[in-house]
Amino acid sequence: MKAVYEIFTWPWLTGLSRRLDRPVTLGDVPGEVWDEVAATGLDAVWLMGVWERSPAGLELAVANQGLQRAFREALPDYTPADLVGSPYCVRRYRVDDRLGGPDGLAAAREQLAARGLELVLDYVPNHVAPDHPAVFDHPDWFVQGTREDLAADPASWFVAGGRVIAHGKDPYFPAWPDVAQLNAYAPGLRDAAAEVLIGIGDQCDGIRCDMAMLLTNEIFGRTWGRHVGAAPAEEFWPSVLGRVRERHPDLTLIAEVYWDMEWTLQQQGFDLCYDKRLYDRLAHEDAGSVRKHLTAGLDYQDRLLRFTENHDEPRAATALPGGRGRAAAVAIATLPGTTMWHDGQFEGRRVRLPVFLGRFPAEPDEPGLRDFFRRVVAAGERARRGEWTLLEPGGWPDNPSHQDVLSWSWRDAGSRHVVAVNYADRPSQARIVLPWADLGGRSWRLTDLVDGQVFDRDGDDLAGNGLYVGLPPWGHHVFSLE
Repeated sequence: MKAVYEIFTWPWLTGLSRRLDRPVTLGDVPGEVWDEVAATGLDAVWLMGVWERSPAGLELAVANQGLQRAFREALPDYTPADLVGSPYCVRRYRVDDRLGGPDGLAAAREQLAARGLELVLDYVPNHVAPDHPAVFDHPDWFVQGTREDLAADPASWFVAGGRVIAHGKDPYFPAWPDVAQLNAYAPGLRDAAAEVLIGIGDQCDGIRCDMAMLLTNEIFGRTWGRHVGAAPAEEFWPSVLGRVRERHPDLTLIAEVYWDMEWTLQQQGFDLCYDKRLYDRLAHEDAGSVRKHLTAGLDYQDRLLRFTENHDEPRAATALPGGRGRAAAVAIATLPGTTMWHDGQFEGRRVRLPVFLGRFPAEPDEPGLRDFFRRVVAAGERARRGEWTLLEPGGWPDNPSHQDVLSWSWRDAGSRHVVAVNYADRPSQARIVLPWADLGGRSWRLTDLVDGQVFDRDGDDLAGNGLYVGLPPWGHHVFSLE
């Protein structure tokens, strides 16, 4: 997988139903809609939030005044019918019948495969809904406490089947009140997790594992301490993923991971890990910070999932507005690893929808943005071939603006590409030393794959002085050299 497109399934289907003036489920999405998705040069679609949602979780969301305020902020004409429940409060790993059920998902996968697209689905390893059957049938799979724990911290515990069960949490924030915390140390839970993942793998080509780092011995032990005892000798993910690989050796396993634990999760068996650190640098820091990030080894970078937007982050149109967002998009589209895009990003949507809701607000498209993204995604697909090299732009003693330029190249047997991005709100000039010794003695034509500009350059000048670029604020080139 090199380019994944995240679709927020429920509100996406609601939007299609309104557009087509009929109910639409996964099983009867028109072919022309799948054609629209496939036209962007992607190779995978993540249908986020297809599993059966919890009635108990829905009731908690109705009663939560903070959530209700957030719903109305995102959806000014909010009605109770818009609340469909959290896709991360899973009652069963069965496709919700309101979305088309298992047959609908199978039909959608077939449509995607016919267009060369793989299907990615979710797995939530840390917690389940409070009314999940396992809470009553297998209480030993859960973190359990005492009546004293419940009395001391009622927001973090609840009673089910006469037992005190922990609400799900991570070590830095209060507990999530609508989920029950699984015990990563419990052997029975590990067996069950492997079987669930195998079952999900029967229905898709890749699985995105939510907050995967919470199940590592280090984080889980720090979060739950005396309530779970000593860590087992084997980590959770190697013990589970090994069994999954036996059944699905080609399944792409994706870890949502934070806190600089990407390398750890790669070593524990994941093919791809979120690159949240790069997102933060693109959103809040400068070119030097981004360049430093890109000096990591390719064995690490090739297994990162890079993004400027997903359902957990603010919309890119607000977090990386204007030219900064376009420059960041060119960067992630042409870097090693896998790029993730989010439904609505290409249109410039600004409202981050709470995952509990089943309808997007009406928002106007940003003029020209969809066309820009289609060209950027296509440029990334074409450029990312062969050997990648991080380049070091040079400058002049009286002009340090080259420090704002990010640059890298790609080369395979039949193509060469050079990317230059001015990651600053002021003009920049630089000379970029290209990593190829055979440039001299002939002329080269440079075609920008994003805006179509064409430049002819002398090979001896390129070899001796490097490629000169003069870029406006947040400007960029994705050059094909011929």
